[in-house]
Amino acid sequence: MTDWPTIELTDVERFRALAAGVPGAAVTERVLMADPDRVRAMLADLQVFAEIQADFVSATVLERDGDRVVVLAKGKRGQRARLTGQFRPGWCWLQSRFVIIGMAVAAEPGGGTRVALTGGIRVPGRAAILPIRVRQESAKTLSRLERLLRA
Repeated sequence: MTDWPTIELTDVERFRALAAGVPGAAVTERVLMADPDRVRAMLADLQVFAEIQADFVSATVLERDGDRVVVLAKGKRGQRARLTGQFRPGWCWLQSRFVIIGMAVAAEPGGGTRVALTGGIRVPGRAAILPIRVRQESAKTLSRLERLLRA
């Protein structure tokens, strides 16, 4: 037995730590006035997740083993990406050769739900994102989510 302190992190706190290790990753966060379980359930639906993403047209699960997935994403300009990673209610970290996309959800003390996003064009062969329009695209995605929650 040790006397080392322990700490419980929310998914958003874990997400910030993971994104901090990716050069160019800019985390955009927003507190939404919605129940965390409702937000998690909505984002657990890959079609809803694809609908709110700024550059996605569709996303199809090709393989699933628990929370490990392989997803084929199609973009507005006809581009395709085979994304692999984790996808579960309240958490997503997917990457392909050219794209990284991530999302985390946590209950906000005092009410509401904090949603954090990052993503962008990946530098092949490196864990890095080109920081072009990352914050703008994430802000658009959060606005789409907010509209869906109000509907």
